[in-house]
Amino acid sequence: MDTIKIIALELFRPQFREPSPSGGAHEFSLDVLVDRNETPDQLATDFENLAQYIDHTILKADAPNAAIIKVCEEAEEHQFRSVCVNPVNATLAKTHLPTVPLCCVVGFPLGQSSSEIKAQEAWKAIKDGANEIDMVINVGWIKSEEYTNVLEDIKAVSDVCHADNVLLKVIIETCLLTDDEKIIACLLAKKANADFVKTSTGFSSGGATAEDIALMRKVVGPKLGVKASGGVRTRETALEMLKAGANRIGASSGLAIIKK
Repeated sequence: MDTIKIIALELFRPQFREPSPSGGAHEFSLDVLVDRNETPDQLATDFENLAQYIDHTILKADAPNAAIIKVCEEAEEHQFRSVCVNPVNATLAKTHLPTVPLCCVVGFPLGQSSSEIKAQEAWKAIKDGANEIDMVINVGWIKSEEYTNVLEDIKAVSDVCHADNVLLKVIIETCLLTDDEKIIACLLAKKANADFVKTSTGFSSGGATAEDIALMRKVVGPKLGVKASGGVRTRETALEMLKAGANRIGASSGLAIIKK
């Protein structure tokens, strides 16, 4: 039996049904909150216009206001998919983004805030203009097999986001996880009604790999998004990630990536 299916059965046996009524083209259901059968496939198909997949990112602690404004202006000029900033910079960024969506990180970069604080941080970012939230899971809970806590942590932020039609991406920090733990984290994110799973913060010991992207895509199916983030600095690497199954790229090197 497929490893993903074995883990899904172990985690969610009381809620496991075949065939899936809402699993987003998967063979099994996790009793997810949203029926995604009618959702368009979240797969990259255009490998020429890469700007549409890029979250143009500036998250460094020493980034001055001028640098944040510059990133926003670049995003508007090239029509990147979004601009990703720390939530304290949401208001500033929003005033310089008339057309491009704003993304804010939550629980960043360690994921070690309480679920209540993460939910409050997401709520404040949304009120300040965020259209998308990228939250970091508590990796320690994954390691401790405290899966109910992980599920509730994600769901606390998911509930806040979806109350305002804001998209949620869940950063699982793949460099710190075994393959089985990556599968578990993706399954929990899917069950908690996340819209995307995301590889990395870019602030830990490693970033995105094509192998991890392919595994994550296999776990969540075609109806959820998969974001490659961390170490994606060239057009060649971005294309590798997209062809492996990503449909979003998080990068501070957006301008270099879109150069042909």
